[in-house]
Amino acid sequence: MPVFNLRPLLPLLFAALLAGLYFAVRQPAPEPIRIGVIHALSGVMADSERGLVDALQLAVDELNADGGLLGRPVEMLLADSRSDWTHAAVEAGRLIRDEKVSALFACWTSSCRQAVRPVVEGKRHLMFYPLQYEGMEMSPHLVYMGAAPNQQIIPGARWALDRFGQRVYLLGSDYLFPRAANLLIRDLVSAGDGSIVGERYLPMTASDFSAVVEDIRRQAPDVVLNTLNGDGNRHFFAALAAAGLGRIPVVSFSVAEPELRQLVGEHFHPEHYAVWGYFQSLGGAANQAFVSRFRQRFGKDRVLSDPLLSSHDAVRLWAAAVREAGSTDPQQVNRALSRVNLAGPAGIVAVDAATRHRWRRVYVGKAGDDGQFVASEISEVPIRPAPFPPYRSRAEWAERLRPLTGSTPP
Repeated sequence: MPVFNLRPLLPLLFAALLAGLYFAVRQPAPEPIRIGVIHALSGVMADSERGLVDALQLAVDELNADGGLLGRPVEMLLADSRSDWTHAAVEAGRLIRDEKVSALFACWTSSCRQAVRPVVEGKRHLMFYPLQYEGMEMSPHLVYMGAAPNQQIIPGARWALDRFGQRVYLLGSDYLFPRAANLLIRDLVSAGDGSIVGERYLPMTASDFSAVVEDIRRQAPDVVLNTLNGDGNRHFFAALAAAGLGRIPVVSFSVAEPELRQLVGEHFHPEHYAVWGYFQSLGGAANQAFVSRFRQRFGKDRVLSDPLLSSHDAVRLWAAAVREAGSTDPQQVNRALSRVNLAGPAGIVAVDAATRHRWRRVYVGKAGDDGQFVASEISEVPIRPAPFPPYRSRAEWAERLRPLTGSTPP
């Protein structure tokens, strides 16, 4: 067997090793792909929105642990909306213009979305919106990850009317989503020969609900349909508990697990229900794994929610579209979105190409004093989104919404 003498080659091998180390050190790291996040870290919406930031961060961390995208790490740039819609729009412009983000993940309230949307559209950019909302909108530059009206408000209100009765009290925060949602609910109540026995809207900053609760006592409705957002829910349920009105059913459209955690104990309402497309308590190995990963990252006592999962799914969907497009350019990624889907903790995540909204399931959850909802599905199959409920034309919806928006919806 021949013996090779490597000694003469050692200087060359050593030089090659040094050169490799030199270039490895001098080689610049790949420039990160930046995404912009705009959520409330302060103000009345902070308690609801902080969890969405964590969900987005988890998705980014998971992408980077998997090698990033297109050979580059992903970097999340976070802006505090301060629970102020005008400031959210300013931050959207800054992130797009100055930070050159590839996409935005932003907003909770519809007023925030409507303030940010013109900025995104004007820049021909891309934004993912994680919340259920009132519908009557489609934008070629937004992806609506939350429920359209036919995936939450309409089936949830119909379930409440069938279960509890036709005398309805409407309570909401004083901005677009609650008022527009209640237009839809009024149609349902009218079609069923029911009656609206009361309708109240309070500012987002309201803390005194004593007059509203006294009115509920006087009217004695069969059910309260609740579209309060933010801190208002805590003050409302505290007032209900103080008044001893625990037997009146309340069905909420913006109270998820993080908000419910604030209502347990002395503020717990035994007849409280919520309508969403996801609850943490749902079974399935994929959901259990997601809950476990989130808690390992942010704490074993943390709870999840539909908007939180929608935020996590949004980053994953965006990443799939980046891979499909082979580019981080917002317009190319936007075009690729209709060609991708993925498996998620609550099922397949897919955007309807015609409406840019997700297909969704619908669940009703009964609140428990452990901070979780016991969920039951009220949709037999995933529901195709209908942002403009088809029993009226777009022109009719525009006319009905004009007093709330001051303009014709797109």
